[in-house]
Amino acid sequence: MAFESGSLSYRMFYLPQPLPPDFVDRFARHAAPPIDTMGTGVISGWVTGRHLLDRNITEDSAIISGYLRLTLMKAERIIPPALLKAECKMEELAEMQARGLPFLRRNEKSDIKKEVTARLLPNMPPTLTGIDFVCSPGGDCLYATATTDKQLDAFRLTFRHTTGLDIIPFSPETAAAKEMKTDIRTVSPASFSPEQDDDTAEAHIGRDFLTWLWYFSEACGGIATLDAGQIAVGLEGPLCFMFEGNGAHETVLRKGQPINSAEAKTALLNGKKLKRAKLLFSRDEAVWNLTFDADGFVIRSVQLPQSEDVDAASRFQDRILALDTLRSIITDFYVRFLTERLDQKEWKAIREDIRKWVGNRSSKA
Repeated sequence: MAFESGSLSYRMFYLPQPLPPDFVDRFARHAAPPIDTMGTGVISGWVTGRHLLDRNITEDSAIISGYLRLTLMKAERIIPPALLKAECKMEELAEMQARGLPFLRRNEKSDIKKEVTARLLPNMPPTLTGIDFVCSPGGDCLYATATTDKQLDAFRLTFRHTTGLDIIPFSPETAAAKEMKTDIRTVSPASFSPEQDDDTAEAHIGRDFLTWLWYFSEACGGIATLDAGQIAVGLEGPLCFMFEGNGAHETVLRKGQPINSAEAKTALLNGKKLKRAKLLFSRDEAVWNLTFDADGFVIRSVQLPQSEDVDAASRFQDRILALDTLRSIITDFYVRFLTERLDQKEWKAIREDIRKWVGNRSSKA
């Protein structure tokens, strides 16, 4: 029920074209099988947003306030690791005692594990998980709680099989191509540290963007006039810095005030950039509070502006409109960053300002 209430972690997608006219029938034809038909394998398919066993996909159950709201359900039987380990140990001890052996070979233990798994698995209750999604049938974007790579692959594959549409994840690369007609893979890396040259920098435009947002929030007033209105942006901890170099070098700052810490300044001076941080966007009284993953533009634990509507359908609509506004805000800030980044003359001056901002940062131990 993440789209209906509470905090939400999700990924944005581009829809290449509107859903086909018979989209409800298509999802109904690919509904999840009845749970009582499940054997020892995995079953998956579409269910409504009401609960993970609701296979009755109709226009009334699938569409809320004009938005398509469904879930990709997966059911599988899983033996708890502690139970499997204990059962295997019991069988191993019994086998050793029966044969008078001090130990069993590896292949014998493997055979016992297979036998125990085959015996226990059919009796395990199904474990249900779901990937929620919502979109406007005639729109060009989709939101889904497919935040991991495995979830992303499963969701895109099933969605394409159902609708014939290959949805495109909103990422640093795809957003640059869509909004700016630019292949950012051709953009040369830039160092934000006054102590590091550009040739030591890494080509991670998403991390450049998130670090630029930090710079913009502190050194440029943190307020921009965008399509969504006058938007203020700020950053808070925890902060995750990354510089791969010869092996991954990740620094995570959580305690105290990481934004103003000496460790944050040291990370920037060493050429590290923000990989993940907590962002706050505000417009008048409305506030979007979220954790932003720069590598994949994944949004985690977002808290949306409170809806004042009483009925559930209106509150749901307000939340989706708030997601649309957040998408517009992130897109506009990213376009602003790319516009500066792709203008060599302008970027040279801005990069120097960023380096001064890094070098002159006050810090608290």
